[in-house]
Amino acid sequence: MSTARAPHENGAGGHRGDEDPGEEEEEEEEGVGDEGEAVEEEPRLKYQRLGGSVPAILSTDAAAAIAVADRMVALGTHNGTLHILDFQGNQVKEIVAHTATINDISFDADGEYIGSCSDDGTIVISSLFTDEKLKFEYHRPMKAIALDPGYYQNYKRFATGGLAGQVLILTKKSWGGGYHKKVLRDGEGPIHSMKWRTDLLAWANDVGVKVHDMKTDKGIAFIERPKGIPRPEFLLPQLVWQDDNVLVIGWGTSVKIAEIRTDSSQGLNGIQRSITASSAKYVDIVGSFQTGYHISGIAPFGDLLVVLAYIPEEEDKENSFSNSVPSRQGTAQRPEIHLVSWKNDELTTDALPIHGYEHYKANDYALAHAPFSGNSNAGGQWAAGDEPLYYIVSPKDIMLKIIFLGFFNMVGMKRRWLQLKQDKDELSFLMRKYAEAARLCPKLLRGSPSAWERWVFHFAHLRQLAVLVPYIPTENPQLSDTAYEVALVALTTNPSFHELLLTTVKKWSPTLYSASPVISAIEPQLNSSSMTDPLKEALAELYVINSQYDKALSLYAELLKPEVFEFIEKHNLHNAVHDKVVNLMTLDIKRTVNLLIQHRDTIPPNEVVGQLLHTSKSCDKKHLLHLYLHALFETDMNAGKDFHDMQVELYAEYEPRMLIPFLRTSQHYRLDKAYEIFAQKEFVREQVFVLGRMGNAKEALSTIINKLEDIQEAVEFVMEQHDDELWEELIRQCLQKPEMVGMLLEHTVGNLDPLYIVSLVPDGLEIPRLRDRLVKIVTDYRTETSLRHGCNDILKADCVNLLVKYYHEARRGVYMVSMDEEVTGTRVDEGSSRVNERSSSLRALEIKSRTRCGARCCLCFDPLSIQDISVIVFYCCHAYHTSCLEGGLDLMKSNSSTHNSDEGSDNDDGTPSGESRMRCVLCTTAAA
Repeated sequence: MSTARAPHENGAGGHRGDEDPGEEEEEEEEGVGDEGEAVEEEPRLKYQRLGGSVPAILSTDAAAAIAVADRMVALGTHNGTLHILDFQGNQVKEIVAHTATINDISFDADGEYIGSCSDDGTIVISSLFTDEKLKFEYHRPMKAIALDPGYYQNYKRFATGGLAGQVLILTKKSWGGGYHKKVLRDGEGPIHSMKWRTDLLAWANDVGVKVHDMKTDKGIAFIERPKGIPRPEFLLPQLVWQDDNVLVIGWGTSVKIAEIRTDSSQGLNGIQRSITASSAKYVDIVGSFQTGYHISGIAPFGDLLVVLAYIPEEEDKENSFSNSVPSRQGTAQRPEIHLVSWKNDELTTDALPIHGYEHYKANDYALAHAPFSGNSNAGGQWAAGDEPLYYIVSPKDIMLKIIFLGFFNMVGMKRRWLQLKQDKDELSFLMRKYAEAARLCPKLLRGSPSAWERWVFHFAHLRQLAVLVPYIPTENPQLSDTAYEVALVALTTNPSFHELLLTTVKKWSPTLYSASPVISAIEPQLNSSSMTDPLKEALAELYVINSQYDKALSLYAELLKPEVFEFIEKHNLHNAVHDKVVNLMTLDIKRTVNLLIQHRDTIPPNEVVGQLLHTSKSCDKKHLLHLYLHALFETDMNAGKDFHDMQVELYAEYEPRMLIPFLRTSQHYRLDKAYEIFAQKEFVREQVFVLGRMGNAKEALSTIINKLEDIQEAVEFVMEQHDDELWEELIRQCLQKPEMVGMLLEHTVGNLDPLYIVSLVPDGLEIPRLRDRLVKIVTDYRTETSLRHGCNDILKADCVNLLVKYYHEARRGVYMVSMDEEVTGTRVDEGSSRVNERSSSLRALEIKSRTRCGARCCLCFDPLSIQDISVIVFYCCHAYHTSCLEGGLDLMKSNSSTHNSDEGSDNDDGTPSGESRMRCVLCTTAAA
């Protein structure tokens, strides 16, 4: 039923649908005649009207929207009814969903739920296999709907939009029922089209097309609306996902193919694009062209596009880029189907015999295609045995278009291959056209593993496999491991291929091949001139794949890769660092030193020092050694004690300020050698310290006075030595310099008697500023004396106060409870605040160990442990029965009543006489 409207390029016909591309190439290799002898046939396209229940449905209603799932077709009408049909057009279910025109229909990925939107402002989502039905009302015409592909698993989530200009995301609440509504976009004009694929949602509004990542909830790209196209009410934008990453946009007379990418990939015309590895997605326009007709529908067909074209009227063509598309009723032309490439190369064109086409406008048509079988990355292709089906919808007619796969397998690409093979000798052709031949292989060989492997070995035989490697597929199809190994080995043979080898090893999954053959091909080159840095890095990557981490570490360290430290920690390779210290320090001295210090038990200091001392690499090994030993000393001062002599020299050269702290702390360096180094470098203070350590204090003191001329430091040095003879030596040497005498007088206050120093000064010796210094000495002496007296007074007062407090505490008793009182909880003296409870079982033991009377009462001399009699023990270690003590105190009160005539007067311990108190009878009597 194909019409005679065919372009001059129709593609080669007559190919068998199940023929392998590689087999055709082999046949052509055996002999290819003149290209003019090849007879090109018209592509075999077939059209038929959808029957079954469709004619009856459209006799009383008009088609408005269509969607195709794996097992059914959904047809929406202007009356608002949703008809579920099988692929023969028989109705299997009818859903009365709306009261006005259905604008859009969407299935979920499993084909179990269907959603529709209408001009009546409602959204209806129905289960195809149960009676479940949801309805949402928005009171504004809704133009687009897209169910989440995982609708049921993702809380029945869907997206919708309409004339209100809002992109709404609705998700069922996990508890409490109802739906959560989120406004994804607003204020950019009505939403005209919407498609959802995996985690990517694309929609078109008045400003253009936007792509949103629903997983990260971030916008990916905005594709501006083409300029000069009719308004959406006359010509709707068409969106279709070719696969998970390719979005095809047809709007007005413009077609754009947008690819969503996350890493380096190939753009148009074989141009390689390189970006930094990141999880962020972005959109790359990989194809774009203008048409001479209006686009009413668009769908993928392999690497081609099927376009439903609406041909504007002649007078409309002159104004085809105006904002309106006026159409006179009854004068429209037939719609057409165009099969075009991404570069707008037309392969075939057919006019469609649609009933009533004269009265239809561009928006009256729709194009839908059957889902591709296989995985979600089918790339717009059907599997072997499938029939590519396209549904062309008009208000009163639905046509089914079938494209035979025999034409699809080689259409367009076969012609380009034949054009390249004008030379009858294929071998000479390949020798001149390797790169072009390799570039064409993905389009010619497609998903045939056998064809790919045959050509991999063919290029390898010609020693030109390097040009093919970037195009070898790693999935869909996946080749045998031998093919990948041959490709990698071929890249090891020439230094110019080593960069490509490294890139390929990083790009290809380790599961595709065995690393051992490639390693065996590289290892003989390790010590040869052909060994390059990219080849070393590639070998290191292969070692990692082969779990030979120690060998990989050697290469990473040699290449000075910054990530080598993370590699060591990840694979616990500290034992393998022994012979790589210099390389690691050259790469990052700070991280290397930290690594060596943390694992000094595994990598002992003598190994590190030995490598640094005997390295042949051009580096400042002494400085590296200093940094390592310094860090080691600060962490563990005894870990590197064998190298402290060396460390003295290193500190003297690189960090002299650290010498004194080091000399004070360490005991493991030779004093004579250290003194020799300091004398050579004229480090005076260090010489003084070493001389003091050697016991030559007088020479050290002389050095301070004669070279440093610092009396304060000399005084401090003498004080540290605790040698009285040094004071005499200090005075003797200072007397030789009048200025020194004055300074000595200032700094010896509190250590030496200034009068003694003055008495030793020779008569007639002029001492600068002597009067001022003597005044200062006297003033300081008076101040010091005053401070001493004040401190003594404070100390005496504190002693008296503490003694009085101790005396008062010692006079108070300790109340010990008897067994009966312990049970009843009573107390002998409720007014006493110094009572302690003790267990009766421990009472005898405590009293024997503390009392002076041998566990007997000091008044009646009976044992203290008499049953049911309480005991009181004083801090003076005298113990009494409570009854004996009370009697003794009463007697003392009667005897002393004549001495306390004033009522309420205070006792010696500050307690009012009216209060009940207990005190030791013996001690009180003795004090009286």
